[in-house]
Amino acid sequence: MFAKPIQDIYPNPPAGLDPHELDEARVPKHVAVIMDGNGRWAKKRALNRLRGHKAGIEAVRETIRAASDSGVRFLTIYSFSTENWKRPDEEVEGLMELFAKTMLAEVDGLHEEHVRVKTIGDMSRLPADTREAFEEAWEKTRNNDGMTLVVAVNYGSRQEILHAVERIASQAASDGAVPAITEEAFERGLYTADIPDPELLIRTSGEMRVSNFLLWQLAYTEFYCTDVLWPDFDRYEFLRALLSYQQRDRRFGAV
Repeated sequence: MFAKPIQDIYPNPPAGLDPHELDEARVPKHVAVIMDGNGRWAKKRALNRLRGHKAGIEAVRETIRAASDSGVRFLTIYSFSTENWKRPDEEVEGLMELFAKTMLAEVDGLHEEHVRVKTIGDMSRLPADTREAFEEAWEKTRNNDGMTLVVAVNYGSRQEILHAVERIASQAASDGAVPAITEEAFERGLYTADIPDPELLIRTSGEMRVSNFLLWQLAYTEFYCTDVLWPDFDRYEFLRALLSYQQRDRRFGAV
């Protein structure tokens, strides 16, 4: 059931977009988002890339609100990949500072809305201030029973898969025997071990690739790609994605 009346979630929909078409019984439990287009949004306005990342924060807020109020139980946002370290130092440093400031500024509001904050990825490489901000958010919200916001930071799916394999190898070395290698055993070594696979992946800015994101978990996920740049993504674009998802016939390989 929607956390709020649907007219409160989507009060002024654009023409041709009817929130009442959304079937609350078929809202995906887990939505993952590749937030793309901050740099292009800034370039179109003759701004530096960091200004684009800052503009994208409001889109994150909008998406969290819409997802939580629509009944989504898990929202995973791809904030920073293992490949993003290749970007200019100034941009990387600015992003790390932005992550820390944003998390500290938003955590009280998330806590009031009963949102639980979780991170996936290798946190060890992050600057201390950024890592501590995420840890503080996790500690403050860990017992909340609302939607779980999963922030993928310094995340790479190939890295994650290797981590799971290393876990099995370590167990084999410790036990002196190779354990039964099943999907369930493998998944226990993933960062997402306690999170259901996404039913819906949203990618903005017109790109059509998964970018080393949740490669194992996306096996049967529905994709929704939009040309909208991330800073322009709002609750109505999120609604479009949900309505598109609900029009799909999910057969999971069956007829």
